[in-house]
Amino acid sequence: MLDVFITSINAVVPIILLILVGYLLKRVKFLNENFIKTGNKFVFRVCLPCMLFINIYDKMERFSDIRWDVVLYAVIIICIIFALGLLTAIFTTKHKNRRGVILQCTFRSNFAIIGLTLVERLGGDLGLAGIISAFSIPVFNILAVIALSVFSEEDCGGYKHNVKNIFLNIVKNPLIIGVAVGLVFVGIREIERACFNGEVLFSLKTHLKFLYIGLSDLKVIASPLALIILGGQFEFSAVKGMTKEIVVGTVWRILLAPLIGIGLAVLLSNNTEWLNFGADVYPTLIALFGTPVAVSSAIMAGEMKSDEQLATQLVVWTSICSILTIFITVFVLMSFGLLVT
Repeated sequence: MLDVFITSINAVVPIILLILVGYLLKRVKFLNENFIKTGNKFVFRVCLPCMLFINIYDKMERFSDIRWDVVLYAVIIICIIFALGLLTAIFTTKHKNRRGVILQCTFRSNFAIIGLTLVERLGGDLGLAGIISAFSIPVFNILAVIALSVFSEEDCGGYKHNVKNIFLNIVKNPLIIGVAVGLVFVGIREIERACFNGEVLFSLKTHLKFLYIGLSDLKVIASPLALIILGGQFEFSAVKGMTKEIVVGTVWRILLAPLIGIGLAVLLSNNTEWLNFGADVYPTLIALFGTPVAVSSAIMAGEMKSDEQLATQLVVWTSICSILTIFITVFVLMSFGLLVT
């Protein structure tokens, strides 16, 4: 169990340390507001889309690798959590611009940044995790745009409360664009294999290596830069005015979401013929449902005129508290023989 605890610590604590670096740099005035504001846009519109594109391009070789049972389960559960989170957000806060932030926290995990690392450290299937990311990340971002658009108090930047503009916000979302471009390249590989007896004639790594390296470098800096910028935005004094919202969002993200997502998987696998998940699937489910709220959720909240301070607080507190809950989740699954590390 010491190894399990160390695995959980190593997966989550680096996030907290980078947030702390940003917080301290802002306190000593090394970072200013202009850097943080510009850095937010740079991470959201450039670095994170590159990271998602490279993840899909590298980890998803062909569409036939898709495990549809896991994909459908993941998408359905995310939508169920979204519906339950919607009711929770409406009834737990009177601040409209906080409802979308709470709702986003209920269903949107940090799968892209720390989830894949956690899967690897738990001995899971990275190929499966990569495929799940190709589906879950677009779903996360589509639902996040809907949540933040519906509950936005302003129409700034074109985020109006109608179906047409919500659809346009989804289509223009940089993270969704990054995933879509990645899937296009996977499709090109499939076409090449079909036309040239299974051979892939064009490879980004080989024929446009300079572009692949550049995009990979942007991927590498996405996570640490996003966390440092978030640390610069963090204010302890802000907790007092939003304690209830922080507690609600944190409880949903690190307790209720994994209980629903992982608990139902265990229940259905053991008692029905619908699912038959083995030890290779549960590391991915832990990463998908049990990790803290996504770092990009705070950036997106700021971009869409929601309560960015609350979103930042939720990233920090879910990250801190998830150290314990991830450890407990892994411990329980190992106890029942559903996880091998």
